[in-house]
Amino acid sequence: MRLLLDTHTLLWAARGTLPRDASNLIEDMANELYFSPVNLWEIELKRSKLSVDPQELYRNLIINSYRELKITVHHVLQLSKLPTIHTDPFDRMLLAQASCERLQLLTADATIRQYVGQMDCILHYS
Repeated sequence: MRLLLDTHTLLWAARGTLPRDASNLIEDMANELYFSPVNLWEIELKRSKLSVDPQELYRNLIINSYRELKITVHHVLQLSKLPTIHTDPFDRMLLAQASCERLQLLTADATIRQYVGQMDCILHYS
């Protein structure tokens, strides 16, 4: 399975605080793990609240074989096709990227869970 992690999932994975079901997916060597510049952008903007160094996180992602999913024009254009459930720009871009690239967005976000049934790219855990 090809997994794109949302920002909270990425942070919880880095801290080792993920629930077992999500942790099992990330630890499964058969799965390909992706992150987006959107994740690091969100972390940078919320840096004082999160106490995370985006550069250090980026290095650790690369060391741990995560693949960077670059943002493309196709991802931006996909935004107009998303249901308008909420307006968080970070979540919406991650959804657009997952949808375009046929990835599963791994998330615990209750708002993103509302997209389940309307989009087939969401893998929700609790």
